[in-house]
Amino acid sequence: MGDFSNYGGSDEENAEIKRLNAEVDADTDNFENWEKLVRACEGLEGGLNRNSSPQALATLRATYDRFLLKFPLLFGYWKKYADLEFNISGPESAEMVYERGCASITNSVDLWTEYCSFKMETTHTPHLVRELFERGATHVGLDFLAHPFWDKYLEYEERQEAQDKIVAILNRVIRIPMHQYARYFERLRTLAQTRPLLELVSADALARYRAEVEAESAPYGIQKSEPEIERDIRAKIDAQLYTVFQQTQAETTKRWTFESEIKRPYFHVTELEHAQLANWRKYLDFEESEGNFSRIVFLYERCLVTCALYDEFWFRYARWMSAQEGKEEEVRNIYLRATTLYVPVSRPGIRLQYAYFEEMSERVDVARDIHAAILNKLPDCVEAIVSWANLQRRQSGLDAAIEVYKAQIDSPTVDIFTKAALVTEWAYLLWKVKGSSEEARTCFSKNVQWYSDSRHFWQKWLEFELGQPTNAELEEQHGERIKDIIQTIRSKSRLSPAVKQELCQVYLNYLQDRGGKKAMKEFLALDRELYGPQSISVITKAKLGGKENGVATGELDEPTRQKAETRFYSFYQLHMDPDPNAQGPASFN
Repeated sequence: MGDFSNYGGSDEENAEIKRLNAEVDADTDNFENWEKLVRACEGLEGGLNRNSSPQALATLRATYDRFLLKFPLLFGYWKKYADLEFNISGPESAEMVYERGCASITNSVDLWTEYCSFKMETTHTPHLVRELFERGATHVGLDFLAHPFWDKYLEYEERQEAQDKIVAILNRVIRIPMHQYARYFERLRTLAQTRPLLELVSADALARYRAEVEAESAPYGIQKSEPEIERDIRAKIDAQLYTVFQQTQAETTKRWTFESEIKRPYFHVTELEHAQLANWRKYLDFEESEGNFSRIVFLYERCLVTCALYDEFWFRYARWMSAQEGKEEEVRNIYLRATTLYVPVSRPGIRLQYAYFEEMSERVDVARDIHAAILNKLPDCVEAIVSWANLQRRQSGLDAAIEVYKAQIDSPTVDIFTKAALVTEWAYLLWKVKGSSEEARTCFSKNVQWYSDSRHFWQKWLEFELGQPTNAELEEQHGERIKDIIQTIRSKSRLSPAVKQELCQVYLNYLQDRGGKKAMKEFLALDRELYGPQSISVITKAKLGGKENGVATGELDEPTRQKAETRFYSFYQLHMDPDPNAQGPASFN
């Protein structure tokens, strides 16, 4: 849109669309701004038609294209776009929009029904219309609420007076568990009384029924007439149809509990209720237990229209599909859709999982590119940087991993507290992968001057020292190292008194668990300093707003302090099983 200096319409309309475009560009996730922009474009020049100016038509198309690229699951807007194109440019342009829409939201019963209805009215070649209906049946035929689509298909064949095809369609539909399954059965049962037998069953089945009828009368020496044989065959077909009806009824009943709880079967940018997510989980559990691959895939695809912005279901779908044999491309497609269309980069977990999948598939360069793409948008994402370094370690060795950390630490776009976390990861590589505690310790001690205000830096250094092997002869030296770290925290760090208190508690625990004969003297002195009244404790006094070591606390401003005291977690550390009793809207995060 930025290439247009004139959007069409009056100066006031141009100014309004320019303003709305700026609002959309400033916050592309704001759905209301998009809706305002689309409405403004539709209203250009008093309402667009085939006589509108080229600039106005170009503005409308560009806006719809951007909008539906951002929100491809909005079937109603695809329908509006197709209608606009039909009015402006004719059926060919409208058909192109329908094709794009059905490719974007393949399992929309409403959109496929509208597309097929459009095709019925604009195409007079039956086989082309039937081909489209069959494509639609592949994508939406199994939907529990697919009756509008099947009704439209039957309506078309009625117009063509193709009773044989109506029977064939009904024979398919009565086997699908869906909301209005019974009326299709009743209609087929009625037709079955008069339609030719070969329309109702295959030639093999008809021969089998005939043999059964003849065999049933043979013991009595009765030779039935052809009308009698046909009557008995129709009775057997009717009984078979009723058996199918009972089976479909049972399958429909199984699913009715879940279907009746789905309150929003379409996509929207607003959050769903916790109860809705819980229902989808249970429904997927049920369908997976049934074991029908096609139905399971279909339900996942339905779920991921309604729940597209919840990465939980993308993870689940990819994991389930990866457990099916020979489905690597299907898994890749799931990850691609999740990462390129629906889950924002601010939640990088699904992207990292995609990178692991590509690494497993020996497409290491793709895995690297995924990491780079995350960091292009989130330069301070510690989890992505650590993941990239570990990718390099696995594929190219320790030095390659360290180079990743060096590059990020030297980068001017990376926050200092992110760098502090990366230094600790570098040190841990030296310790746990290279096996050099001394190099790791040097890494910590050399960098303390830069990162003394980072809680994570101190926490990881303490964990490192506490994790070193020791014995009776080395324990005193070991204790001195930890004591030195605690003293440095107390004297050099500008962390809040509460965080200092928390970090120093680690040393109190150490003195209790591993201290020597005189450890309790130091323990009680530190205890007084940490927890005593403000008259004897500098930390307590500082917590209450006084000064620590004669220096006013709060040297770090609030935003900086929050960064300094951030805890860094990976996706799996934050993973929690859903709360089955949760109520209200479910956050996307």
